[in-house]
Amino acid sequence: MPLALSVLDLAFIRPGGSAAESLAHSVELARAAERSGYGRVWYAEHHGMATIASSAPAVVIAHVAAHTSTIRLGAGGVMLPHHSPLVVAEQFGTLAELHPGRIDLGLGRAPGGDRAVFAALRRTPEASDRFPQDVVELQGLLAGEARADGVVATPGAGTHVPLYVLGSSLFGAQLAAQLGLPYAFASHFAPQALEEAVALYRGTYRPSAAHPEPYVIAGVNVVAAEDGDDARAQFTDARRQRVRAMISRGAASVSYSDEEIDAFLTTPQGAGIAAMMSKVAVGTPGEVRAGLEAFAAEARADELITVHPSLDPEARIRSVELAGAALRHPGDSQ
Repeated sequence: MPLALSVLDLAFIRPGGSAAESLAHSVELARAAERSGYGRVWYAEHHGMATIASSAPAVVIAHVAAHTSTIRLGAGGVMLPHHSPLVVAEQFGTLAELHPGRIDLGLGRAPGGDRAVFAALRRTPEASDRFPQDVVELQGLLAGEARADGVVATPGAGTHVPLYVLGSSLFGAQLAAQLGLPYAFASHFAPQALEEAVALYRGTYRPSAAHPEPYVIAGVNVVAAEDGDDARAQFTDARRQRVRAMISRGAASVSYSDEEIDAFLTTPQGAGIAAMMSKVAVGTPGEVRAGLEAFAAEARADELITVHPSLDPEARIRSVELAGAALRHPGDSQ
């Protein structure tokens, strides 16, 4: 059976671009993923970030779903501490009624922003402590289970929107195992605990009616191009941009050259940031296929979330197409 693939679309707003352009590109990226045999596209909730346009995943999903036909679309994820379970059940229940069989709901407990973001959302960081209880409450709302207070999610009740626990630590792995839910690990930017988290999840998994077996999804950065050197150059540029954004945060007037970024990457701090993108498959379609298969074996993953960080939108779409074709038709990717 071919390795299951999905795409995480970060709805990147490139320098000089707009959110509208980014969201239009998200439609084209999803269409490319649909053509190329991917199972789903995920959209992550971020707040207060000038380079990401996916702060409202449910709205993005609704738009993309209306412009695609078969591919599944999901939040990867909704940061549940920002919301009440009832509101999330109603939002994704509405999506499930509009697009039956195509909606997934990944849940995370990360802040998705700093304390200022929490204050602007009228939430507190302590909301993260209720994450396990909120996941169970949301699960019940989507199942239409009777509540003591009589509250029902409409739409939502009875839609059974599939839930996924997202994380980059042992906490999420343990919770997903206890609840019998699929677990997605954010190894595309925080790979340090991948092996330990997957081992904990698989070793302590409690089967559920919906998921008798554990199901592991792992994130990996991918740049595929017809020319391997071009793919590696694209990845280098993308990594520089990631580092540049991280060390320039809060100082919009500061600009660093490629040479300065490369010099920074030789420092211990720079190496630590670079390690965030260490899980990669870069090169020709054949090289990417081999890299993805090796990573899937390493991560003991049933599905890979591919993140295509190329800065050029057309190159990003081409990477999605080439990687998908390489996994579906291995003989053509040599």
